[in-house]
Amino acid sequence: RATEVLVGLLALGYPVLLVLVAGTSYWLTGRALAPVEAMRRRVAGITATDPSARVPVPPSRDEVAQLATTMNAMLDRLATAAEAQRRFVADASHELRSPLATIRAAHEIAAVHPEASDWSVVNTDVLSEVARLERLVDDLLFLARSDERGLHPQSEDVDLDDLVSAEAGRLRRTTGLRVAVHASPVRVVGDRHQLGRALRNLVDNAARHASGGVELRTERRSGQAVIDVVDDGPGVPAGERERIFERFVRLDASRQRPAGGAGLGREIARAHGGELSVVEHAGGAHLQLRLPLSAESSRSVGHPRTVQVEAG
Repeated sequence: RATEVLVGLLALGYPVLLVLVAGTSYWLTGRALAPVEAMRRRVAGITATDPSARVPVPPSRDEVAQLATTMNAMLDRLATAAEAQRRFVADASHELRSPLATIRAAHEIAAVHPEASDWSVVNTDVLSEVARLERLVDDLLFLARSDERGLHPQSEDVDLDDLVSAEAGRLRRTTGLRVAVHASPVRVVGDRHQLGRALRNLVDNAARHASGGVELRTERRSGQAVIDVVDDGPGVPAGERERIFERFVRLDASRQRPAGGAGLGREIARAHGGELSVVEHAGGAHLQLRLPLSAESSRSVGHPRTVQVEAG
């Protein structure tokens, strides 16, 4: 009889208890996941046109609140990256448009006034702008490849003093600047093409802002290979010494100033285990590239050779 009573009670009470437990579990789970659902709805509505939108952070200090905080930090990084990309596209577009506008203007003026045009001057101006356009396209292709696959420098012996001497000779041939070279034999292991590109960008930037002269130095210092590029121009304001390494950055709002750099130097330096920075300098800009010495260069000690190169 006791067994029959117990079976009857269970037959009546177990389904009710099961429904009660299921309903309570569903209600509690819904309340616990309500912040997650709110985050899901907010994330589903975030688009590129509203990069400032963020997910709500629940007042609790549990894992759901930590998830919301982490997602907001991720959205902050994505918004910063998107803004940098938009600024990069706008600046790069302007850099490409400037030489094209100059070439078009030169040819239109020569076509309208052929009798007053000096075609040798026109050709010189056009070729100069074409060379600038080629450098910009090369830089853009290099940046695109580095963003897609990353910088993977080759490992070969590179004599930095030879690269510096070659750049000094190029400046002598193409500018009217005084170029001083103080080159100690320094060898590193890296990618000759990438290091040459970084050095050329630094030298071109120095030549663009120099008043009358540029100084190039290579030496060993504190177990590193150091390249110093110094010009006697207006220098870099203290508040802008990090921003100048961004891509195609300009230190003023005017778009009539010379083109900004492609921002390759620091990326290449860091890919080689080094660093590029601005050094305090009175009366001009001083950029310093530091790279790890090769094992052979660390053991050997070379004698510096100083060459004063004057533009002819």
